[in-house]
Amino acid sequence: MNVLQPQNARVGDIGENADERYRALAIDTAVSTMVAVVVYVMVKVSLDGIRQWRARISMLIVGSGPVGLTAALVAVRSGKVLKLTVLDERYRSALLCRPQQIALDPRSVKFLLGLGVDFDNMEGCWHNDHFFTRIGVFQEYLLSILEQKKQKVEVKVQLGTKFTEEYLRKIPHNNWPRVIVVADGSCGDSCSVLGISSDYTVESCHAYGANATIERLDQRQVPTPEIRAHSLYFDLSAYGMEAFREHRNPTTKPGFHLKIYGTFRNRYMALVCPASDTKTVRFLRHTASSSTDVEPRLNDMTLHHMQCSRRLFEIQLSHRRISAAYIEDDNVAVTVEGEAARVLNFDTGCGVNLGMRGLESMGTFIYRTATAVDQNDVLEALAAKIQHSRQVAEAFKHTGMADSMYE
Repeated sequence: MNVLQPQNARVGDIGENADERYRALAIDTAVSTMVAVVVYVMVKVSLDGIRQWRARISMLIVGSGPVGLTAALVAVRSGKVLKLTVLDERYRSALLCRPQQIALDPRSVKFLLGLGVDFDNMEGCWHNDHFFTRIGVFQEYLLSILEQKKQKVEVKVQLGTKFTEEYLRKIPHNNWPRVIVVADGSCGDSCSVLGISSDYTVESCHAYGANATIERLDQRQVPTPEIRAHSLYFDLSAYGMEAFREHRNPTTKPGFHLKIYGTFRNRYMALVCPASDTKTVRFLRHTASSSTDVEPRLNDMTLHHMQCSRRLFEIQLSHRRISAAYIEDDNVAVTVEGEAARVLNFDTGCGVNLGMRGLESMGTFIYRTATAVDQNDVLEALAAKIQHSRQVAEAFKHTGMADSMYE
């Protein structure tokens, strides 16, 4: 019995040592696995970060209007564009002499300030946090900024060059842009060149309006603040209608709303009222007016330089059903911006702001496209861009007239 006890003790010691070795081996294995996983994750994150940091794409913008050039500014400031080309079939002289005035609202001003726009170095004027300037002045300023960015980004502005199928065929297949932005206005045909459907959704803004414009040749093209008047009523007794105020919807702004805007030389007027079926509105909607009858005091010279709506019309917003697309064979993402994507049949003097709203997601879209790993990432970026475009149209349909005319 005394001999067996030491042997059993030695066997027990051996078993305990084996258990300890197994535990130590298991711990070492677990720690090694955790270290390997951590190292793998760190290396992958680092490599992905380096890849995203170094990711650069080429980009083509069709149209050098305010929206197209602002999109170009977003591109060069994104840090993800290596080569940028801006096309426009108009020549520089035709672009910069455009006399129309644009009004940038506070939201657009904030957006442009974030892009480095210095309004103090641009001809224009301020009123109620809005900035008023001529389209040509705004375009010239943005072109000068793009010229300065050539040190960091390869920027090529090709004015007098039309975007056609022939132009695309001349581009080597391996040099095709990764992103194409179509901003050639409501009358452009670049979308058809790319095979994008021209179907539009037309929606009512629940308002009626009329526009008028007059050119005064003896005045200068100086930007001026807009003038607004609210709660206006018409005395149409001279046309057989008694002057009275009909019952009004308390949820809408009463009466008519008038805005006068533009430069001293080119003056514009916008008249609008919330949609209703009052006798006054019916009369102004269905009775064609004659400018010579309504304003007999206007001389022939003034009438020659004046244009106006013949009657009130329904204000409608048209926006493309397809505002972005993916050309799979060439791995190109296309987005449509500005009036090429959504256009109002009524001039409020603030139309450029609708285009600026669509560009608010452009920086994110460029980043996601540049850093995309595969086609699915590009499609997700396009889906987000389409969703934002729809939100812009929906928001304007509900609040656009209130922001630009009623308040």
